[in-house]
Amino acid sequence: MRSTRLVKLIALLLLPGALMAAAPGTDTAPQAAAPKDPLVGDLLVAAPGMSDPRFVGTVILMVRHDKTGALGIVINHLVEKRTIASLLAAMGKPDASVHGTLPVFVGGPVEPTIGFVVHSAEYHRADTIPIDGHVAVTSNPAVLRDIGHGAGPAKYLLAFGYAGWGPGQLEAELAQHAWFTEPEDPKLVFDDDRDIVWKEALARRSRNL
Repeated sequence: MRSTRLVKLIALLLLPGALMAAAPGTDTAPQAAAPKDPLVGDLLVAAPGMSDPRFVGTVILMVRHDKTGALGIVINHLVEKRTIASLLAAMGKPDASVHGTLPVFVGGPVEPTIGFVVHSAEYHRADTIPIDGHVAVTSNPAVLRDIGHGAGPAKYLLAFGYAGWGPGQLEAELAQHAWFTEPEDPKLVFDDDRDIVWKEALARRSRNL
């Protein structure tokens, strides 16, 4: 699923000053907004017959999709809950004044050391990527500090890694019915029990057929 062009896309568009520092010389200037792709903001749901064991029972929030490839973040593979203080300390940005915990997810098999905070869209920083008016993504550690000081988004999760596809790969997998799409719903992204998110997405598809 990974491609060199896709990795460059991430470095240029998704990680300015992020939870992992940009490479020296990387252009991190804000990018002009592109026309919204129909898949961006949708939930990509693994079909019951998914053959790739990494994605069985997976629901992915689509963040980017264009001619260079696609990127999404898994929202239902919870690993643990961690204190915000311990996360900031592990990133080399300790702050003893923060409070609280947040759920930590496996966001996908690519670049598992890169972190993304998926959050409700009322919170915005200069490097926040709006997705669909309901959900956004920020990968600057400042979002963790804001959450820990009660000034962050109302809803949030932290995911490490992402799912990535090269040009045409996701389209081929959709044509093979490895995945189907559902409209993004903040309840599925943030509120529902993570153990039932995939089954709930399947049930919604069945009701809509």
